Amino acid sequence: MRHSIFIGIILAALAGLPATYAQESKETPPDGDPPGRSAQLTLDDLRTFTDVFNQARRNYVETVDDKTLLDAAIRGMLKELDPHSSYLPGTELKELNDQSRGRYSGVGVDVSVRDQKIIVNAVIDESPADEAGINPEDTITSINGQPVKGRDLPDAMDQLLGEPGTEVVISVLPPGGEEREVRMIRQYIQFPTLSFELLENSYGYFKITQFHKETAIDLEQSLASIKADGIELVGVVIDLRNNPGGILHQAVAMADGFLDEGLIVSTRGRNATMRMEFAAQPGQWLPGIPLVVLVDRGTASASEVVAGALQDHDRAVIVGERTFGKGSVQSVLPLRDGSGIKLTTARYYTPSGRSIQAQGIRPDIVIKPEVNGSQDDDRKRESDLKGHLGKEEAGTGGKVAADGTRNEDVSMQELLAVLKDAGILTGTPQLEGSNPLGELQ
Repeated sequence: MRHSIFIGIILAALAGLPATYAQESKETPPDGDPPGRSAQLTLDDLRTFTDVFNQARRNYVETVDDKTLLDAAIRGMLKELDPHSSYLPGTELKELNDQSRGRYSGVGVDVSVRDQKIIVNAVIDESPADEAGINPEDTITSINGQPVKGRDLPDAMDQLLGEPGTEVVISVLPPGGEEREVRMIRQYIQFPTLSFELLENSYGYFKITQFHKETAIDLEQSLASIKADGIELVGVVIDLRNNPGGILHQAVAMADGFLDEGLIVSTRGRNATMRMEFAAQPGQWLPGIPLVVLVDRGTASASEVVAGALQDHDRAVIVGERTFGKGSVQSVLPLRDGSGIKLTTARYYTPSGRSIQAQGIRPDIVIKPEVNGSQDDDRKRESDLKGHLGKEEAGTGGKVAADGTRNEDVSMQELLAVLKDAGILTGTPQLEGSNPLGELQ
């Protein structure tokens, strides 16, 4: 049938619309809408949409089905709002849900492209790849009978992913060994988001790569395990560099772990349901222990919430670069056909009322990392993205960043020594009007 059912429904609906539909709504506007502003389209607007739709389906150079056109219209509508609103087909919605749970479906290998080859970097313990005897430095030469050579390698690597319970067949070539075929059943793999290193026997360094549904619990359990081993931490570094964010409630829980009281973050949206405040509960994981949070321009969203809350409450010293500046909240709204939309519904604000959006968190001590031998970093921030939400005037409160810079990248050991020399890990640093790292410029 040339005309699909849903096109017929749209046209029938248009034909039956009363003329008054084109007039401005006189009803009470939705919460947050300016008085007198119409919340409706006109009849001509909807007719224009169907005209464009039919012109595309009839005259486009190649045949395109109606569902593809409708999906494209939905994607375009959301894309025009801001960079973070998007349409999620069923498969993408499932992937997003898996990511929020800190998992993916695959075989448990970390791979990269080297010399136009797919090389295994690491194998996750007790994963299908581990049980199949795959080792680091093995070369994957084919996937599901298709040779890797000559293919788009990122697309080839994507074939290692798939629905749990499905089979994937690969050929691997060990260094100096013989090629062999391996059959594996994909399964859910939990990807670690927290790693720990003990520095100088008493300083804890925690790297957090993103926030999924158990990140705060993982950190709390790690701290309890360290204490059970008889280790008394005298200082902690939380590394949020290149952390793109994740689940807001986990960021709130982590900030709460280092605070006894006070506001952690607030959200404000057009709808009343998106106007929320999250406050700290009594009790800390490490009361009185000095805390440093490392950030850079890759620190975004939920990780900026943590940095902003700890900075505003003077609980941590923020060290690094100005953060990404993604101060918007996205809600995932399911649709009746199993797909969904990710829609920006609110903005984040730090305890002092600062808006994070398109501004980010300014560190107390600025350390500019070296990138490929220079300090020029072309990674974009939120304010560089086309169509981003505008920034707002910052509220009062919060610290004023010292303009200290370091001209070369530093290892964690060097940074730890610098922080101790600045009094950050051994006492309260004097930041205002001083430059603790000035001698290192």
